[in-house]
Amino acid sequence: MNPTISNTGSDTGKPVLTIENLSVRVVGSAAAQHVIENVSFDIKAGETVCVVGESGSGKSVSSLSVIGLLPKGELAVSGGTVMVEGENILLASEQRLREMRATRMAMVFQEPMTALNPVETVGRQIDEVLTLHTKLTRSERREKVLAMLESVHLPDVKRIYDSYPHQLSGGQRQRIVIAMALILEPKLLIADEPTTALDVTTQKQILLLIRELQERHDTAVMFITHDFGVVAEIADRIVVMNRGHVVEVGTRENLLTQPREAYTRMLVSSVPSLVPKQRAVLTRETVLDIAALNKTYVEKHIFGSGRSVAAAQDVNLTLRRGEILGVVGESGSGKSTVARCIVRLIDPTSGTVRVKGLDIALASRGTLRSFRQRIQFVFQDPYRSLNPRLPIGDSIIEGLLNFGVTREEALPQARELLRLVGLGPEVMQRYPHQFSGGQRQRICIARALALKPDILVADEAVSALDVSVQAQVLALLEDIRERTGIAVLFITHDLRVAAQICDTIVVMQRGRIVESGTAEKVLAAPEHEYTRTLIEAAPSRDWDFQNFRSMQPNHAGIPAV
Repeated sequence: MNPTISNTGSDTGKPVLTIENLSVRVVGSAAAQHVIENVSFDIKAGETVCVVGESGSGKSVSSLSVIGLLPKGELAVSGGTVMVEGENILLASEQRLREMRATRMAMVFQEPMTALNPVETVGRQIDEVLTLHTKLTRSERREKVLAMLESVHLPDVKRIYDSYPHQLSGGQRQRIVIAMALILEPKLLIADEPTTALDVTTQKQILLLIRELQERHDTAVMFITHDFGVVAEIADRIVVMNRGHVVEVGTRENLLTQPREAYTRMLVSSVPSLVPKQRAVLTRETVLDIAALNKTYVEKHIFGSGRSVAAAQDVNLTLRRGEILGVVGESGSGKSTVARCIVRLIDPTSGTVRVKGLDIALASRGTLRSFRQRIQFVFQDPYRSLNPRLPIGDSIIEGLLNFGVTREEALPQARELLRLVGLGPEVMQRYPHQFSGGQRQRICIARALALKPDILVADEAVSALDVSVQAQVLALLEDIRERTGIAVLFITHDLRVAAQICDTIVVMQRGRIVESGTAEKVLAAPEHEYTRTLIEAAPSRDWDFQNFRSMQPNHAGIPAV
């Protein structure tokens, strides 16, 4: 384990947070339906307790109950107690809850852009916390905010203070939210999936930052996540939830190496290994050939063009039939830009993109229409990819209808595609909101396969999914590849996922490919310093979750089996 992050926590003293028999029900439910029921656990000062489970397990509802932010008119506490430093917050008035937030307890949400006001500078937003809860003067508040920005290791803090959220990177925005949460040194910090959407290097920085601030202020941390790599890295104890109940509680070592409950064993064993699988070298025909691809964005101003940003530079890669090629790198490395150039969602500045010999880089709209059948895209967020007003059967056949297939011919194909992705034809008339996240992603894959494409581009298609659902979708892609021979361009920042599904990997940094080769070669014997940095930053790379044991890294930086 990484000693810079791992901590034993506090074993003595009264808990900062104690939850006893907490139950939350759906308001207006005739059957008194409960979202969580009889949830109990505690957190001591200086301790990190990770709450894990699949979507719908009750993790976030538990945290919102603690902070007093359950959606009014939808969910309500029906029993139990939530004690923060001896005070039952369930009995507190709204005014008292407002006083306790930030001063006694604070929360960091998953998406910082939704937690920050887009029309206020970040410095002013942090200053607002001090204005509401202290009697400091304006100059004293500014000095305290700047000191806090420095403590979360942001560069050029005076510039950051006067910046708007959109002018900062995702990692910087998350640091701002953490600074805002901790500026009054609360005793309890609730972090709800704060690193899920971040690349591995930024994720490592955020985890180290939370640990550093926790040790400095002896803060109790309730960390909600579905990423067991993060859990193995930071947890002192782990609370496993399923369908609104706590199913197991234990120390990190005991729960990850000797899980008692079948549900816990299923979750832990679903975590993909960082050790790449050995795969046969593919010699099939090339379906995608990219040569000297460039994409430059030019900022436009009223008085002419501004600075230019090279998002992709001299990108060269080939994709063979039946191959899964992974493109990995940090945010801003150019992964998604290349993917969107390939499918012509954006126009490349120069270079060639040949799909089965046809150069579509600068093709006309008429040529592109027929090309759309050959290459399909699966986006990260399946809910935003589906029309909420259309039954999923209609969403699947939409492409077929656009290319001249009759509805009578298309519907049987949609039913067969749903069977292919593990869903029955009886769901054809349901709407997207009636499915789980994993099921919606399966529907998006079925829709992409409807036109029998040669190439499937998956852009972070499993990054937001629970580990168990992620494992199912990865197995599905593998199965579809074997059945149909489709080639897959797989964009990801998760090296564990890349190790398990990809035949070959290209590593991108600042718009350029810095390393490429088989997955085994790139991950087990990386040649470029940047690739080694990515592997080093992967959380808990010295754990073999599928065999419930920790491992010793070998000289190449990959765990030795």
